[in-house]
Amino acid sequence: MILTASYSDIGGRPCNEDSVGIRTIGDDRACVLVADGLGGHGGGDRASQAAARTILEGWTGNSTPSSLTALIQAAHRAILAMQTPACKMKSTVAVLLLEQGRMDWAHVGDSRLYHFQDGALVYQTQDHSASQIAVALGQIRPEEIRFHEDRSRIFRALGAEGGVTVDTGEKRLVPGRHAFLLCSDGFWEYVYEREMEQTLRTARDPQAWLDAMRALLKSRIGPDNDNNTAAAVWLNI
Repeated sequence: MILTASYSDIGGRPCNEDSVGIRTIGDDRACVLVADGLGGHGGGDRASQAAARTILEGWTGNSTPSSLTALIQAAHRAILAMQTPACKMKSTVAVLLLEQGRMDWAHVGDSRLYHFQDGALVYQTQDHSASQIAVALGQIRPEEIRFHEDRSRIFRALGAEGGVTVDTGEKRLVPGRHAFLLCSDGFWEYVYEREMEQTLRTARDPQAWLDAMRALLKSRIGPDNDNNTAAAVWLNI
C-alpha cells in the first residue's frame, strides 16, 4: 500500500505560488507532484495550479516516460494559453508516477524528487539552473547550490517561449522500503540531504517525516522566506 502526506506553506510571502497534488488509483498506483510558480513573472500561483490540475486530471493510471512527458507538455501548453502580454506566468514541476513496483518521474526547473531505499538516499533529480551548471563545471560543490549567487536563475520552466524539454526517468523498484520526497526550492534550501535521511530513519509514517523536516526548516528561515511545499510517499515492496 502507498502511504502519502503533503503540505504547502505560504512562508513570508504575500501569495503562495506553490502547488502540491496527490492522486491514487487502488493501492499500488499514484501520481504525486510539486509545482512552483515563478514569482518574477506574475501569475505564478495560477501557473502552478494549472500545471497540477492538468497533470493530475490527465493521468489515467499508466506509468511510462512517454505518457508522463505528454502530461507535462500538456501542462506547458495550458500555461501558455493563460499568458498575456503583461503576464508571462511560468512554473517548475516535479512528478512521480508509481505503478505495480515501478517508478517513472519527470521534472522541469528546480523542484526536486528524492528517492530513498531502506533509509538511504539513492537518487535525486538535477536542477535546471545556473547553479547546477556550476556544479557540473566543477566550480562549486553540490551542497553549495543553496548559497550560490545564481541560485534563482532557472533555464527551464513550463510556459517558457520556444517549448520545454522534459527530463524523465524510469526504474523497476527492488524489494525494500522505498520513500520519495518531492519539494520546492523553498523546502530543500533549508533541509539538507543528510537530514532527510536522518529524519526518515526515525519517522513512523510520511506525515511524521514531513513534520520533522519542517521543524528543521522553521528553525532556519527568516521572516521573508519563500513558499515551501513538499510531498512524502512511502512504499514497501
